[in-house]
Amino acid sequence: MTIGLRWQPAAIGNWPAAARPLEPFTGFNFAVEIEGLIVGGFTSVEGLESDLRTIEFREGGVNGYVHRLPDGANASTIVLRHGLTANISLWTWYDNTVRGVVQRRNGTIALLDRQGVPLVWWNFRRALPVRWSGPALAADSDAIAVESIELAHEGLSMPLAGQALAAAQAITGMGRS
Repeated sequence: MTIGLRWQPAAIGNWPAAARPLEPFTGFNFAVEIEGLIVGGFTSVEGLESDLRTIEFREGGVNGYVHRLPDGANASTIVLRHGLTANISLWTWYDNTVRGVVQRRNGTIALLDRQGVPLVWWNFRRALPVRWSGPALAADSDAIAVESIELAHEGLSMPLAGQALAAAQAITGMGRS
């Protein structure tokens, strides 16, 4: 089934910049900053998710459908993984939390272009570590030792500045190489 659009990909180059289809960003170049911690580079980030809870409401006399009303957002935990180094700041943060010295921290996860310039970013607020995992160790393996930390937080935001920068770079073609 088609929706009646008749365009040829070769003709896109002739379109005005603002009308060109936007290319998706790649997900392999990113940076993580956690307030007050020097944590280095990460190999993966998971959990940039939020879902909206809803309440079902049945209207009297209307049996054809159920109203679904918004009832607040749930934020997933964020899981960060990186190669284990002599920097033990993530372990220390987790260990302090376990010992009752809770220090919530804000942070930013930024998607970068090839030159390291942020394309778009997400802020998480009031995070605390709820799980730490050390590396899997095996004498017959040459794999890098990886640690992970799971953070519970009180919500994600995507600043308007990040959205505006991403849109401007997509339209002008800046940030690509």
